[in-house]
Amino acid sequence: MNSKNANSETERRLRPRFYLAKIARNVFTVLILSLIGLFGISMTSKQPDNLGVTNGKLATCPDTPNCVSSQAADPEKKIEPIAFKGSSAETISKIKQTIKANWPRATLISERDHYLHYEFKSLIFRFIDDVEFFVDDKASAIQFRSASRVGHSDLGVNRKRMNQIVKSLKP
Repeated sequence: MNSKNANSETERRLRPRFYLAKIARNVFTVLILSLIGLFGISMTSKQPDNLGVTNGKLATCPDTPNCVSSQAADPEKKIEPIAFKGSSAETISKIKQTIKANWPRATLISERDHYLHYEFKSLIFRFIDDVEFFVDDKASAIQFRSASRVGHSDLGVNRKRMNQIVKSLKP
C-alpha cells in the first residue's frame, strides 16, 4: 500500500474518534449548563442596597456600561422616560401586565406606592438585572432604571429590554 492510501486509511479510521470526542465535549457542556440551571447555581450577587426612590430619584447608574436609566445624566446611559395618561394605579397595572406577558423570567420583588422592583434572570447563567419603575405623578412620566448586578458589559441587554418596555407602554 502506498503512503497516500495509508494516510487516507488512517484518516478514515480516526474520523469517528474525532466526531465522538466532539460530541462528548458538547454533551458535557450541555450537562454542566443544565446542572447550573437545575440546581439554581447562579452567577449573581446579592441585591444592591441602593434600590428604591429617594426624593423622586432612582439610584444613579454605576460607571460600567451595563445600566440604563431615564434619570441618567450620561447620554450613553440615558433613555427618555415614558409619558403616561390616567392614574398611577392604572399605570402600575399596565407595567405589571406588560412584563408578565413578555418576560417569563421576570419576578416582582417589591411593590410600593408608585414603585416597582423586578429581577430579570438570564436563561442559562441566571445573571440578574434589577429593573425599577417609579411612576412620577408630578411629571406624568414613568422613570426607570435597569442595571446588571455583576460584570462590566451586558452587551446591550438592559438597553434593548427597556426600549421594548418603553415601546410597549407608550400611549
